[in-house]
Amino acid sequence: MGLGDTIKYDDEASSQNKVKTMIFLCRHLHEELKIEYITIKDPLILWKNLKDKYDHQKTVILPKAHYDWIHLRLLDFKSVSKYNSAMFNISSKWKLCGDNITNDNMLEKKNILYFSCLEYALTAAI
Repeated sequence: MGLGDTIKYDDEASSQNKVKTMIFLCRHLHEELKIEYITIKDPLILWKNLKDKYDHQKTVILPKAHYDWIHLRLLDFKSVSKYNSAMFNISSKWKLCGDNITNDNMLEKKNILYFSCLEYALTAAI
């Protein structure tokens, strides 16, 4: 059993692994969180408390990522590379939340990019 098992199984982890896990978790906590959770000695309880406090990515990040995806336009960017960077940034947020942008969605955005560039070139030529 590894250290990750101490936050999954209640009584099956050894006390040595629990101590190692607590050291690891506390080392990576922000100073204010260390002070807030200083009395907790069990890594499972600490993990559950942190998860309850911060496990809300889907409710916060995903709706904004959907909004950003719908309103993503080439005209809002100075270059195509910045547009692509923003597009992949949004797709990364979707993946973080467990949702994936399909190839059809990516192709749709690429086609919109192509046609908007073509439209811009035609209007500039006139």
